[in-house]
Amino acid sequence: MSRAVPHPYDSDDTPTPEAARPAASGAGVSFQRGLSVLISVAESGETRVEQIAADAGIPVSTVYRYLRTLRELDLVEERSGTYVPGWRLLELSGQHLTHTRLVELGHPLLQELTDATGETAVLTVRVGSQAMCLRQTQSPHAIRMAFRINQLLPLYAGAGQRILLAHAPPPVIDRVLGRPMRTITDRTPDRARLAREMETIRTSGFLVSQGELNEGAVAVAVPVTSTGEVVCALTVAGPESRCGPAWRRQARERLQAASLRLAGILEYGADPRSA
Repeated sequence: MSRAVPHPYDSDDTPTPEAARPAASGAGVSFQRGLSVLISVAESGETRVEQIAADAGIPVSTVYRYLRTLRELDLVEERSGTYVPGWRLLELSGQHLTHTRLVELGHPLLQELTDATGETAVLTVRVGSQAMCLRQTQSPHAIRMAFRINQLLPLYAGAGQRILLAHAPPPVIDRVLGRPMRTITDRTPDRARLAREMETIRTSGFLVSQGELNEGAVAVAVPVTSTGEVVCALTVAGPESRCGPAWRRQARERLQAASLRLAGILEYGADPRSA
């Protein structure tokens, strides 16, 4: 009597047909590559196709194909040949809501800092491996320091930016220190100096920079901490001719007071000075 042989698909442990495996594997690789492109843009804040290709380990032509799809989904935006996170990606990560709240709460404090110091006050946040000028109030002087709103800045140059770098997660610090860094002025820190100063910046609670991003500029910055995390940096900046040692001490005191106030508002919804 012949013995019935069960069909391989009759059991609960259904094997995957051999013919289907290459297609599944190809889809998986494609999905992984697309995520690698998205992660590269998200972590960099602003990057070029060549850098994305190097990060993801795929050809430039392939990167363009994935970027086209990501742009259609508003996950990525193109700005003059560079790529930045799109509004949908910012909303998914929660950054959009956080940034909106910082703009609303930070503006009055920035204006008070400008009124007290006479110089431009800036609120910056970290976006991937770069910093972004989220809000500023400009000095009333004709000669002054100023950025553009939403301008992306290198994390390795300038007081506020280096504050954000020092408090960034280790992978972000490694990423910034591992990539080529442009010498913007003759005072722009090099890789060795940045690595040496990370811990000092974290423990001191403030930073003074001179001419690292703009020749002849002085900047004083402090971090703003909420629920144990540095969410932004507050900076006042002006020309060296007006910003001597006495001004720097006053700016530091004003900034530290403003940082505590903003942190209190973010955490408790109220200005500590009104308590």
